[in-house]
Amino acid sequence: MLLVLTAVVFGLIGLVLAVGGGELVSLSGSPYYLIAGLFFLASAVLLLMKRAVVLWVFGVYIVLTLAWALWEVGLDWWQLGTRGGVVVLAGLWLLTPWVRRPLGFTGVNGFRYSARPWPLAVPVLLAIIVAGAALFTDPQDMAGALPTETVATEIAYGGDVPADDWHQYGRTPYGQRYSPLDQITTDNVSKLKVAWTYQTGDVKQPGDVGETTYQVTPLKVGNTLYLCTPHNWAIAVDAATGKEKWKYDPNVGLNPDRQHQTCRGVSYYDQGVAAADGSCVSRVYLPTSDARLIALDAETGKICDSFADKGMLHLEQNMPYDPAGYYYSTSPPVIVDGKIIIGGAVNDNYSTKEQSGVIRAFDVETGELLWNWDSGNPTETAPLPEGQTYTANSPNSWSVLSVDETLGLVYVPLGNQVPDQLGMNRSENVEKYSSSIVALDIATGKDRWVRQTVHHDLWDMDVPAQPVLIDLTENGQTVPALVGPTKQGDIYVLNRETGEPIIPVKEIAAPGGTIPEDHASLTQPISDLSFRPPTLKEKDMWGLSLFDQLACRIAFHKLKYEGQYTPPSLQGSLIYPGNFGTFNWGSVAVDPERQVMFGMPTYLAFTSQLVPRADVPPKGADEKASEQGLNRNDGAPYAVKMGPFLSPIGVPCQAPGWGFVAGVDLRTGKIAYKHRNGTVYDMTPLPLPLKVGVPGIGGPMITKGGVAFLAAAVDDYLRAYDLTTGKQLWKARLPAGGQATPMSYGIDGKQYVVQVAGGHGSVGTKPGDYVIAYTLP
Repeated sequence: MLLVLTAVVFGLIGLVLAVGGGELVSLSGSPYYLIAGLFFLASAVLLLMKRAVVLWVFGVYIVLTLAWALWEVGLDWWQLGTRGGVVVLAGLWLLTPWVRRPLGFTGVNGFRYSARPWPLAVPVLLAIIVAGAALFTDPQDMAGALPTETVATEIAYGGDVPADDWHQYGRTPYGQRYSPLDQITTDNVSKLKVAWTYQTGDVKQPGDVGETTYQVTPLKVGNTLYLCTPHNWAIAVDAATGKEKWKYDPNVGLNPDRQHQTCRGVSYYDQGVAAADGSCVSRVYLPTSDARLIALDAETGKICDSFADKGMLHLEQNMPYDPAGYYYSTSPPVIVDGKIIIGGAVNDNYSTKEQSGVIRAFDVETGELLWNWDSGNPTETAPLPEGQTYTANSPNSWSVLSVDETLGLVYVPLGNQVPDQLGMNRSENVEKYSSSIVALDIATGKDRWVRQTVHHDLWDMDVPAQPVLIDLTENGQTVPALVGPTKQGDIYVLNRETGEPIIPVKEIAAPGGTIPEDHASLTQPISDLSFRPPTLKEKDMWGLSLFDQLACRIAFHKLKYEGQYTPPSLQGSLIYPGNFGTFNWGSVAVDPERQVMFGMPTYLAFTSQLVPRADVPPKGADEKASEQGLNRNDGAPYAVKMGPFLSPIGVPCQAPGWGFVAGVDLRTGKIAYKHRNGTVYDMTPLPLPLKVGVPGIGGPMITKGGVAFLAAAVDDYLRAYDLTTGKQLWKARLPAGGQATPMSYGIDGKQYVVQVAGGHGSVGTKPGDYVIAYTLP
């Protein structure tokens, strides 16, 4: 009976593999799965016939599988193991006495002997030995070390920020995410303990949009931390104890048309002069998801009535369209030269009638509009008169700006015009400024230079990250530099005064083949410093077993794919890197003393399929207008259906690793190391700490003690790394997802590291409301 059951199971496996393998062959794919199916079917027949030769047949099959797997992927355990897992387990089952005994023979003494195991046992043992060797080999790991010496004689951190403080999103206007504190070092970081935990009380609500996320990096000024929450509460807590000082709720409510419900940070300003009632000497500016910018007294949390309209600046003014929930600022504005400069996020792919992506400078004390730079009308920067409107749908800046006050420039990472995947009818200005880094004159708003990172963007390749400013030493000379990470994986290292490349940028050929109404750029720029992944091939398709691998291989061949920048299509295109990007809003961290960079490149393929307007279903639950699902693009001839390229069981179709940590020497432009980062502990039903290298979203932070901190991976840990080698030194379990960038400060002679843990709606990590501070005992 057991033999018959085994034969049935082998037959079913063979049938699935043979049918799927036949389809794969018809798509010009690998013949292995068809052959595998035939071996399983043949083995099923031999089992029913009780023929011992089945052990020989299956042994040959295991040897062929091993040879094929090694030919495709070498000693990469995560790909080798999943190719051979089902096969070796089936072989082990055939070796059990209760299967071999019915296949055996009768000896001269009349005793029934089991079939001899060695024709199958030797191949199984060989496969296990090769798998064991692969466990100690990682072909994707890149070992190396960053230089340790201090390069610059004068260190430019940007701004006048005390070493113990963290005044802006990236600590200073330069956005370096670098703390000059060195109490925590590579030698003692393993001793870090929780100093205090604060819970904001702002938790995810049943009526919240899917992408309700906690992405804030707190500020530290004096003895106070300032932060915001997903529903835009502003909070001040004591930096030494975590005790709440004040809380302000702007009552933004819930709106299902908001694409994001988040807040990445607040802005701090000290005007040095009190109002007539003695209030608002220092202020905290809070951007909200209902398109307000609110000025609060940093000491009390009360509204500063002298700013704008009773303390509130309404950002929807002069917008051509104003549907509620379609426009807001998710990132903190920058403050420089008496101006508060702010961009805004527009909902991706909701409609062709959306607000402008205008960048505006207001008087930081009164809220008076001083200039506006609209990439759809870039030459007219004087304040727009009442009754006139900005350009609809012009490329916007939803991420964080950075500032060089000495050069008088603010650096703006720009996104794409919506709809992202449709490029027809774009204006000359949109074609020039879309998906670029632009330097604007602080005084006038005029653009000084523009560096485009994607031509005619059809892939939502916004420049997502705050440009990081650093002075580089070249041949004994100091060069003002900008480090710009991009979704496509390029790191642009530019002269921030002129926009010219310090590390070379060239143009490479790109695929064509758009829908008839559109076109694609024949070339795309690429930096010599790049984390772009190689072009995917069928052998890069992955799964936990032969079956989902086969499904992914079939799906791969059915998608349109000619490498990076394959245009969206009606049949569906593979977009790699995908919409989350190799780098996102978390940016990178740089050490201005050693002139090195630490970052978290992530690799996750997406699919993008255009849907003709006539075929768009009535409004329903499937549409997300975000990174996943149907994006309606109302008013456009096509909607777009997109999402991660996943197997039928919900794991990425492309092989791991999906997330890494990496170190770069910015003076040479060379990548020193690259290591898998993060485990599947929180990705699977079983909490397995398997270091596959997982996706993440969020950013790193560096301290002078040579330690880099990062918590962005989709397992719930804050980790510390040796900046020099990338080796993990310490980790702490978080009570929720850590998709926020950490920061560090000092108070009462102690250095602290703070991580917010609140989860991320799009990547599905656990929600929460935690602010956790760590220090040495």
